[in-house]
Amino acid sequence: MSVAGFLILASETEVSTEIPFFVIGAVFAAWALIVGGLGTAKATFPGGRGATAAICGVSVLLAAVAMVLIVVVTS
Repeated sequence: MSVAGFLILASETEVSTEIPFFVIGAVFAAWALIVGGLGTAKATFPGGRGATAAICGVSVLLAAVAMVLIVVVTS
């Protein structure tokens, strides 16, 4: 399923609990710890322009999904 499909599905379904938001929050926190740990351990992290773009893309995607889920959960 694509991200757009997931966002459309998330906006059309009713979610009665905050569990999806907490799950994506935990995934986002784990991602931040992994990226932070790698950045601290390696002086050359992330290594290149493509890797930097990929890390930024994943971070922005996780933030966007978290924002969409909190709106869906609270509405």
